[in-house]
Amino acid sequence: MLKNILPRGRSRSLTRTHKVAIAGVGTLGAAAVALTAVPASGQTTTSEAAPTAKVAYSTQQIQDVHAGVTGQLAGASQKVAAIEAKQEAAAKKATAEKKAAAKKAAAKRAAKESTSRSAQRTEVKKAAPKSYPNNLDGWIREARAIMKKHGIPGSYEGIHRNIMRESSGNPKAINDWDINAINGIPSKGLLQVIPPTFKAYHVAGTSKNIYDPVANIVAACNYAADKYGTMDNVDSAY
Repeated sequence: MLKNILPRGRSRSLTRTHKVAIAGVGTLGAAAVALTAVPASGQTTTSEAAPTAKVAYSTQQIQDVHAGVTGQLAGASQKVAAIEAKQEAAAKKATAEKKAAAKKAAAKRAAKESTSRSAQRTEVKKAAPKSYPNNLDGWIREARAIMKKHGIPGSYEGIHRNIMRESSGNPKAINDWDINAINGIPSKGLLQVIPPTFKAYHVAGTSKNIYDPVANIVAACNYAADKYGTMDNVDSAY
């Protein structure tokens, strides 16, 4: 202790020299204590080993990570599948719409072509009038068709009967012995019409040749309708 170091009878107040000495002693003491703690081998040891830190781990965490990754991959696959399905549906829809448009266009073309063909057939019918045989039957039927358009009456039977009496069906027949012949205007044709009567009752669209069988019938029936109401009422020279 410090009190034992100081000589008896000396003042207990420490001088600067004393303080330095005491500090040196304290330092040496600390050094001695430190040296006694170092083993002879020169290696520093500790009286107690530091506790080993325990590592906490769990397989559940790895499984959770694996499950999370798997779920993300599954979700991504579902999204890709949904996108592909949507694209496929859009492609099918586009194809169906294209086919429908093509079908509609084809139907429209077909309808147009059909209308065109129908119009062409109509034009052909207009351009090619109905033909009749070049004989008495054909002449009467053609004459009656023209008469119908102009509102001239006369049955097939009435016309045929008068033709057979007047000319026996000869379109070139001419009467050179009756009063008309004596007067220089002989009766001519199937129904034995004199030229002035033929000219007066000639129907437009028919030949102006008095010997033309159709023109002769139409003009004679037109005259008979004016004078007798119809050729059917004529039973003798008219």
